[in-house]
Amino acid sequence: MNAPTSKSTSSLPQSHHPYKVMAVYKFAALPDAEMLKGPLAEFCWGRGIKGTLILAPEGINGTVAGTPEAVDALAGYLFASGPFGTRLAGAEVKYSFADTAPFLRMKVRLKPEIVTLRAPQVDPNRQVGTYVEPEDWNALIERNDVVLVDTRNDYEVGLGTFQRALDPHTSSFVEFKDYVEQHLDPKKDKKVAMFCTGGIRCEKASSYLLSQGFEEVFHLKGGILKYLEVVPEEQSRFSGECFVFDERVSVGHGLELGNATLCRACRHPLTEADRRHADYHEGVSCPYCKDDAAKHEAAAERQRQMDLARSRGGTHLGDAAKADAERRRLQKKQQAERSRQSNKG
Repeated sequence: MNAPTSKSTSSLPQSHHPYKVMAVYKFAALPDAEMLKGPLAEFCWGRGIKGTLILAPEGINGTVAGTPEAVDALAGYLFASGPFGTRLAGAEVKYSFADTAPFLRMKVRLKPEIVTLRAPQVDPNRQVGTYVEPEDWNALIERNDVVLVDTRNDYEVGLGTFQRALDPHTSSFVEFKDYVEQHLDPKKDKKVAMFCTGGIRCEKASSYLLSQGFEEVFHLKGGILKYLEVVPEEQSRFSGECFVFDERVSVGHGLELGNATLCRACRHPLTEADRRHADYHEGVSCPYCKDDAAKHEAAAERQRQMDLARSRGGTHLGDAAKADAERRRLQKKQQAERSRQSNKG
């Protein structure tokens, strides 16, 4: 069963999909994270669960998938009956379902932070900004006295963001501190609202701003993903698609599969316009890595191995997930085309 002490969402009926996906994060004091790593990995391996979980003294973060029974057992292990005790109670958990396995391996990683900011003074377990429910987000960000900041990295912002949002132009979250120092002022920017993909970065970002003297700091509860799930598209202030860290690459309103793909050389998300660019070569290079010969060589070899595996009737590592995402993307386009034809008629 799903642990009653976690906050969870699910948008698909379990019975129709063989794989259940759990995305979880929680800032919690885990000074024994190193001791927890081995038993957690063994629990997942023994039940065929795959994905990545990050443990740190400040908490847990990650996404995994397996049979519904296996993932439900993991929820109980994390939130109720396992060595974590009640420390992960109230964790932010999102459940979804898939037709094919989204991940290929199981990894439990030990890191200094579950979201790397390298700011020792920040403690989301002690203080964070004010949570804003998705239904109340539009009213807040439309106020003239609110500074709206996208805390994600530049390649994520490039696919989609909220109207009027400031882009810090960061390539990693660590750079967010420099952006705050150079572009935000607690004496002038009295109200700051921030958002990210699923909410975890904003908890840390809001804690950092409070440590720097900002008094009124707000962040979108559940992140863009929760907003796209519950806010009707006709009321949405989000333009474009939201980058996600799996083979779907991006999602749109209603968490429908987006149109973005990944460059297999540099892992940069690509729009349809990017894929029409003269510097785009499928599986080898894209406009964002066109001058990186080393990446091109490695990507070209990877593509050759994938082609060889297909010619032998096999499946290269990661090929199945890529093919499934492409299949769903094609189905979405076909459905949209049928809808347009029906409207014309």
